Amino acid sequence: MSHAGVILGLPELEVERVDRNDAISVYAKPKQRPCCLHCEYPRVRIKATYQRTLKHTRQGNQLITLHLRAPKYHCPRCGRYFRHRFKGVRPRYRASEAFRHEVFETHDGGVTQAKLTRTHGISAATTERWYHGHCERRVSEMSNRPCPKVLGIDEHFFTRKRGFATTLVDLRRHKVFDVRLGRSQASLDSYLRRLPGKDNVKLVVMDLSETYRSIARQYFPGATIVADRFHVIRLVNQHFLNAWKDVHPEGRRNRGLLSLMRRHAWRLKPEQRENLQRYLSDYPGLAALYDAKQHLNELMLLKNLRKKTAQKKLPELLALIEQLRHSPLRRLARTLTSWLEPIVMMWRFSKSNGPTEGFHTKMEMMTRRAYGFRNFENYRLRVLTHCGWDGIINRV
Repeated sequence: MSHAGVILGLPELEVERVDRNDAISVYAKPKQRPCCLHCEYPRVRIKATYQRTLKHTRQGNQLITLHLRAPKYHCPRCGRYFRHRFKGVRPRYRASEAFRHEVFETHDGGVTQAKLTRTHGISAATTERWYHGHCERRVSEMSNRPCPKVLGIDEHFFTRKRGFATTLVDLRRHKVFDVRLGRSQASLDSYLRRLPGKDNVKLVVMDLSETYRSIARQYFPGATIVADRFHVIRLVNQHFLNAWKDVHPEGRRNRGLLSLMRRHAWRLKPEQRENLQRYLSDYPGLAALYDAKQHLNELMLLKNLRKKTAQKKLPELLALIEQLRHSPLRRLARTLTSWLEPIVMMWRFSKSNGPTEGFHTKMEMMTRRAYGFRNFENYRLRVLTHCGWDGIINRV
């Protein structure tokens, strides 16, 4: 049995015997005496011995129970007493850290609390307490994270009663930095004023939200605001489809034509392009709007341009906006003018809020699996545990 302690994951144990019945009972003791915890004197004596019984992982379908002979030591130098500390076992706990981590991973993988009660011999309340404690420990280890240099900010729905929440994402690491309740400047003011390392933020990516733009200007004054490419193109398409509805409502209800109008022109097949041109030939005004929309989307898709190249493209964009100003898309022209600088910044940088939208989908799945959250702090704890920064080493 010289290697039994290594197999169990506790190499400092000396296994005395193993009993196998409905479960596996392992009787073990420490291999050697430790130094004094207070003065590090190496020659401590055993004052008394007591037994600790705790759960420790599973072998097949059988639960391993450890019966540890735990000495109580006395130090002749400092005269103080202390109990033996087993690596991987916390004082006064009835389960090893390996077992608690196994329960966390199993429950996180979708196994219900009732199922864990039958397979691991613990109650549903214990499972919930361990799961919640593991999440709290991981989030506490993330408390000293540096503020990200590239920050994505967006909103998502939480509950009908509590409203919306704001998601802050580290777009370089593709991890959620934090989640806060509310989406107004008043609800986020106290958090953002106390946020350390705000000067580290160089880019803030967002959709075309005036609220978030004012927040970025006030709390991240040294950051460059970049508009999210997906939301800009979606806004252009929405305004074009609304103008199409005013020109020809019947054509707007045709699902085939709707599919062709939404796509980029360079992605259409030759026969699809011919069908679309045949339809647009009957509506010259709509054809002009369609060409302007395609040209605008081509400009919106540009990225990673050098400064000189972006400066050459700017007059082309301004001319196109001026053309839209004298058309049914005048509201779109006003919006593009208001957000001209963040839109131009899209040409210089390739970052977008795509990871943020992906995390929102994951948060929605977490909410569905939990049958909804009432407590926002519990919800935030789950989000940061599963979507937060992974620069953490799981301590088992």
